[in-house]
Amino acid sequence: MPLKSILHGKRIALRPLREEDAGFFARWYNDPEVMFECGFYEPTTLEEELKRIQRPEETDREWYAVTEKETGRLLGETGLLRMWPHWHCTDMSVIIPDPEDQGRGYGREAGRLMLDRAFHHYRFNRVSIGVVALNTKAVQYWERLGFRQEGIQEQGYFCHGEFSDFIMMRILKSEYCAAG
Repeated sequence: MPLKSILHGKRIALRPLREEDAGFFARWYNDPEVMFECGFYEPTTLEEELKRIQRPEETDREWYAVTEKETGRLLGETGLLRMWPHWHCTDMSVIIPDPEDQGRGYGREAGRLMLDRAFHHYRFNRVSIGVVALNTKAVQYWERLGFRQEGIQEQGYFCHGEFSDFIMMRILKSEYCAAG
């Protein structure tokens, strides 16, 4: 896969992950609340995050660091994963782990940039996501991006001694383009 270019939004930029990002992810992805919200069940290490960042780009995924456009400050990551060009569909992820950066529009802008990439660059027809039902903030976030619930895996997630439903959501190209 060719080197990715930087994707520019109004307030954020999406750039390829760098080795120096590993500490940020190792810190936040070990936070119990972030682990719960993202469905991570095992802690990570700096070494594991470095390996994840250093691995060669795979053709079925594309990851970016979410940064403030003006300062370059790292805010999180986003990407397309399980890309199925023959089926014209992919899954998507957006993670802004610091509560101080949540609710400020960074995630929404990153989501829109990735949906533009999925629908216009890759010409996918469908983008999907799975969300833990107990993570109501995430469910609302994806709904604001235009995603619709299409199914529930009842009690498909277990965390902190309790089961939660796992909500399957999706957005189609026609819905995204119609919303403008």
